[in-house]
Amino acid sequence: MDKNLISDLKKKLETEKESLIKELESFAKKDDSPKGDWETKYPNRENGTMEEEADEVQEYDNKLGVEYSLELKLRDVDIALKKIVNGNASAELSTRYGKCEKCGKEIEEDRLKAVPEARTHLKCK
Repeated sequence: MDKNLISDLKKKLETEKESLIKELESFAKKDDSPKGDWETKYPNRENGTMEEEADEVQEYDNKLGVEYSLELKLRDVDIALKKIVNGNASAELSTRYGKCEKCGKEIEEDRLKAVPEARTHLKCK
């Protein structure tokens, strides 16, 4: 794969990582575990009406799903960045950026341009 393309994709991944972290920080807190999971902040409302509290619990529940999706995407972005930095020196094809983790074939450039954190090519997806 072209080094200029990899450089461009790396910049795109770094920007995406910053954006994901900023979005997570708006409603969640990173915990101290080695995995670096995020925890959605639970509303701390004690003097509201039952309706207000129910709305906040519903909002919290909705944010849990968003948190999970953002964490998965952030994990994939981190994996892609590690592959770019470390994996291309590896002998194992599944650890190289731009290689399908299932079959080892090249991931389509158009797919990587659209989804730079892609871990498989379209046929193995």
